[in-house]
Amino acid sequence: MLQQTPMTIKVPGKLMVAGEFAVLQPNNHLVVMAVDRYVYATIQPTETNEISLLDFQLEQLEWEFTNDRVKIDCDDIRTSFVEEAMTIAIKYLKEQRIAIKPFQLTIKSELDDTSGVKYGLGSSAAVVTSVITAILHQSLPYRPSARLIFQLAAISHVVTQGNGSGADVAASSHGGFLNYSSFQADWLRHAYQNALSLTDVVNQNWKYLSLERVQLPENIHMCIGWTGKPASTARLVDEILKLKTDNLSHFNQFLLESEQAVTKILNGMKENDASLFLNGITENRHALAKVGRYANVDIETSLLSKLCDLAEAYGGAGKPSGAGGGDCGIAFMPSKQQADQLIKAWEEVGIKPLSLKANPFGARKVEV
Repeated sequence: MLQQTPMTIKVPGKLMVAGEFAVLQPNNHLVVMAVDRYVYATIQPTETNEISLLDFQLEQLEWEFTNDRVKIDCDDIRTSFVEEAMTIAIKYLKEQRIAIKPFQLTIKSELDDTSGVKYGLGSSAAVVTSVITAILHQSLPYRPSARLIFQLAAISHVVTQGNGSGADVAASSHGGFLNYSSFQADWLRHAYQNALSLTDVVNQNWKYLSLERVQLPENIHMCIGWTGKPASTARLVDEILKLKTDNLSHFNQFLLESEQAVTKILNGMKENDASLFLNGITENRHALAKVGRYANVDIETSLLSKLCDLAEAYGGAGKPSGAGGGDCGIAFMPSKQQADQLIKAWEEVGIKPLSLKANPFGARKVEV
């Protein structure tokens, strides 16, 4: 029996833990986690097709599926991620010979601050994941797997954005802490353009992709601080990747140092070895700072440096989370007392602690 009443899907945002930038190259690993702030998508059968994006004050927009595409009746460019996600979900369902009945979709995000400040928690990826999850749950006669949701959301995100590792989509679809290596955006875009169907892409061997659940060592306490100045991830990625052309030896040295650090982090997680884990975090911090200097970009801003230095001063380890250049830093402390001391020290230098925790679940239906 298919869903006939309103249904809400809850999708977590993400924070990168370690392995940033390197993950854009084949077979390099990254640790990412889902966080306990969410995007909500509510879907309901209706007489006419409508969509509301509450955070953009875009409500009750009409949409139609024609010529194999969803078209939302709105000129606002911010609807593009949602439009592509709806297109991918509906195309996949049509390939499964599932009839699509009219529905109303409402999207609401709590990933950013109520003042509108963006914390870098992966908003577009979580929105895309929420749209695809809602449409699949509404129409499929079985519960869609996290893997299928991830694959369709990854295709949609890469088609719209053109690049990215997909780690944010992995966190939103699977939840928890993940050891992740990327499918490689160029590979996926090429596979999608050359496949006979979406189903064909889903069933292919995504040869570069790996995804494994991991967990923090016992007694490690996580602290997340926001340093202001939201970063332009795309610009920073472009600058770092220019090193491949400008100075390949420096770029390859960074990849080696990043992978060595991430390997320590993952071994610390798998072996429940807090000391090894913290050493890996510190090493990844230094690898990122060094490649930033090589590329002449501020991955570690002065306030992110303070965030990390204070974490080390209180006996733990810290690093920028994500592309750096501002936004969030993340620290791991060996006791709650040291974590509490760090939070207080951060506040004294103008770093805003965020009350975020890891979220063990990926995209899921909210049970009433």
